[in-house]
Amino acid sequence: MKQRTINAFFEGQSIDAYNTFGAHACFEQTHGVRFTVYAPNAQNIQVIGQFNDWNGDGYDLHKVDDRGVWSLFVADVEVGMAYKYRVTQAHGEVVDKMDPFAFYSELRPETASVIADVEFAWSDEAWLDSRTRNFKQPMNIYEIYLGAWKFDKNGGVNYRKIAKELIRYVKKMHYTHVEFMPLSEYPFDGSWGYQTSGYFAANSRYGTVKDLKYLINELHKHDIGVIFDFVPVHFVMDNYALRKFDGTNVYEYQDDSIAISEWGTANFDLHKEEVRSFLMSAAAYWIKEIHGDGLRMDAISNVIFWQGNKDRGVNEGALTFVRRMNFLLHKNFKDVMLIAEDSSDFPNVTKPIEQNGLGFDYKWDLGWMNDTLNYLKADPIYRQYEHNKITFSMAYFYSENFILPFSHDEVVHGKATIVQKMWGLYEDKFAQARMLYTYMFTHPGKKLNFMGNEIAHMREFDEHQENDWFLLDYPMHDSFQTFIKDLQKIYKKEAALWEDDYNFETFEWIDADNANENLYSYMRKGSSETIVVILNMSTNTYKQHQFGVYEQGVYTEILNSQKDIYSGMNLINPKPLRAKKGFVDYKPYYITMDVAPFSGIILRHKNKPQKKAKDFIE
Repeated sequence: MKQRTINAFFEGQSIDAYNTFGAHACFEQTHGVRFTVYAPNAQNIQVIGQFNDWNGDGYDLHKVDDRGVWSLFVADVEVGMAYKYRVTQAHGEVVDKMDPFAFYSELRPETASVIADVEFAWSDEAWLDSRTRNFKQPMNIYEIYLGAWKFDKNGGVNYRKIAKELIRYVKKMHYTHVEFMPLSEYPFDGSWGYQTSGYFAANSRYGTVKDLKYLINELHKHDIGVIFDFVPVHFVMDNYALRKFDGTNVYEYQDDSIAISEWGTANFDLHKEEVRSFLMSAAAYWIKEIHGDGLRMDAISNVIFWQGNKDRGVNEGALTFVRRMNFLLHKNFKDVMLIAEDSSDFPNVTKPIEQNGLGFDYKWDLGWMNDTLNYLKADPIYRQYEHNKITFSMAYFYSENFILPFSHDEVVHGKATIVQKMWGLYEDKFAQARMLYTYMFTHPGKKLNFMGNEIAHMREFDEHQENDWFLLDYPMHDSFQTFIKDLQKIYKKEAALWEDDYNFETFEWIDADNANENLYSYMRKGSSETIVVILNMSTNTYKQHQFGVYEQGVYTEILNSQKDIYSGMNLINPKPLRAKKGFVDYKPYYITMDVAPFSGIILRHKNKPQKKAKDFIE
């Protein structure tokens, strides 16, 4: 055990503390396991487990650092054995605790840690060598709760067994990344993983650590990126876990008024250097050891502000932690994405740390999500008075690197599913949902959708039920999935929709002010093509409507959400549209086209090659 490693832990600079703390198989004159734990105020600690019949006599850990590091080597301990720490706490109470640094745990409701075989022969080097943070690439994220995506014949889920089918589906639907809701260990199914107990332990519900690594390896081999949800704000209150680990608030704030979160969990004290090292090491573990391509950090507004409440002020110590974590992760993993789920308007979340930013790569645009869904809930008669809900996002879009999310949070707790949120009757809802997704995939920013959105789920998310795949037996749902597949294929293919998302020069409104007709039109400008988008959010049909454009030439309709194969009314523009000279929408040319009610239309125009300047010879 190297002293400089221990010192880094106490200085809040460690991102690999899991190599020192926890249970590690090793050879110290004989084969065995070294157990190391941090408990600064414990009176005594024993390790108990299957190897000693859960009797700690003679298995007392030794204090190897006066700041609270305890350690013991135990011979003849085998992989797969369960264990705990029997902690004599600061006030004399004896409590059995899980290992905060364990790589695996028993399946709930059991709570012991397990000595895991974590060795795995990775074969995803080609992916790791070529991956980027995707600023100049398409990024279309499929968010899934692994335990409810699709059950096997026994009604369960296994990391290894689900790999082939998940990969086939993700490729078929043209997603670029999978984002897993938390796969670290947690006791309560209903928390979906956001109330964590084991920050280094792969969720035992779905198999072993090696099974998880197999799944990630296979995803990478098929060019699918992996993002893990990570929860750096709070943890479970269960007595066997981190809470009052040695009888005192080791991981949580000392003041109980801020130690307990709004979710009834314990808030990490992000001012403590040891806690910072613990969390930074956990984040690095999922990147380095599990080969994550990105981390989506949960509830960052609760990091920025005390208890997530702007009125209580900024938590400066927590911001110091976030900046340090992002700095060290980017320093060591330059091509890995760090994503903030932040509902606040705190500035510079995705700005570099040297520019006084928080150092994230992306931030969820929850304002866009809320405004858009609220607009589409409204009766079209009254949408003219809500017109700015659709245009407002572009007023602030370039202040951060935004991801547009329709996540699991929008299909739970009585909020209804995405298609159910739409105004009107059955067919109107589907037509508007298709239009909505046309808007989403042509709006600047990367994309994220929760599983089930792509088949127009009619039931809110339930962690105990798999996706309602039977819906695909119904033509409306089957055609909706076909639409999403075609739209996502277009998004992936058309570089103008992603190659320069965060450059304000690549987006321009054609007409942002047509509130009376509920029509929106805009351009996405690429290096070799221009994409024109028409959105009709009204019940009206517009025949031979004119839209202004900058360039002469042909504009080809490459997607119409009202096409009959998508269960639409099939009022489309099958022939190429040739721009005519004439001043429309303050532009020198215009195209004339038919626009169906509740429709989203994508047109492609090939840009003229730029003439190269002639060389001069002096």
